[in-house]
Amino acid sequence: MTVQSSTPAASESSVEVDVQNTVDALYSDGISARKGALSAEWADTLREDIDIAFEEALTRPGGAVGRGPKRYYVEMHPEQMRGWLELVDHPWVRSVCEAVLGPDYQIVELGFDVPGPGAKNQPWHRDFPMPDETRVGRKLTSLAFNATAVDTEEDMGPFQIAPTTQWDLPDGFEHEMFPPKESYARYEEISQRKYPKRGDVSVRSALTIHRGTENFSEKSRPVLVLGVDAPGAGNAEHHDMAVTRAFYDSLPERVQRHLVCPIVDELTPITQKHSIEGLMMGEA
Repeated sequence: MTVQSSTPAASESSVEVDVQNTVDALYSDGISARKGALSAEWADTLREDIDIAFEEALTRPGGAVGRGPKRYYVEMHPEQMRGWLELVDHPWVRSVCEAVLGPDYQIVELGFDVPGPGAKNQPWHRDFPMPDETRVGRKLTSLAFNATAVDTEEDMGPFQIAPTTQWDLPDGFEHEMFPPKESYARYEEISQRKYPKRGDVSVRSALTIHRGTENFSEKSRPVLVLGVDAPGAGNAEHHDMAVTRAFYDSLPERVQRHLVCPIVDELTPITQKHSIEGLMMGEA
C-alpha cells in the first residue's frame, strides 16, 4: 500500500524546465536534485519503514551487508515501503529517467544505506565499473536516486561527491571502482558535501566518484537508494527485489512497464548480494 501524503504542486512546464536542467547537470557535474520533491511527512514514513526493515535485516545472516565500520546497506522489496509509488511515479523522477535512460527504463534496485554513529570515511569509489557505452559513447546508462530519511547535519557524516568524475577513465582503479590514493587530493579539492532535508530527492550517476564521510554524531543518517537502468545495462542481476501479484496489479500501467523484477505469490526476505568488498573496512 502507498501513503497518500501530499507532494508540492508543480506545473508541467516547470517540471520540463527542471528536467532539462537535471539532464544537463548529470552530464556535467554528475549529480542533481529536486528540493522538496516530496513532503517531510513522506520522509518521516520512509524513516519508519527503513527502521523496521533494518531491524529485521540485522536478525538474519545476509540480511544486511557492511559498507564500512558502523555502516550498512539493505535491499528491500517495494511493498516494504509505503511511499514507493509516490517516489517512482513522481513526474520529475519519471521524466528524468525517460530523458536520460530512454522510454523503456527499468527500475532495478530499492535499498537503503544506514551510516550509524561511529561510521568512518569510506574510500572514494564508484558503485560499479564503467560500462563501454559510457567509456566510448559518453552515454549514461544508469541512475541512482537518493531520498534522505532525516535532515542532514554536518556531524552526521554527509555524502561527499566529486563532480565531473563520472567520466574519469578507470586507469589504475582497483576492480575498476576504487581510484588510486594519489587521486584523493584532486577529489578533495573539487568535492562537495550534501545536506539534503526530508522530502528532497537527488539523482546521480553511480559512476561519479563519491563516499560517505565520518559520522561524529550519535544519530544515524538513513538514506534510500532507488536504482534505475537503461535496457541492457545489466544491474538488475545484482538485485533481488520482487513484488506480489496483488501489489503489481494495483500499480498504474505506466509504472508496471518499468518493473523487471519477479512477480511472486509471497515475498521472501532478501539475502544481500550487492556487496562491495572494497568498502567493508572503510578508509585505510
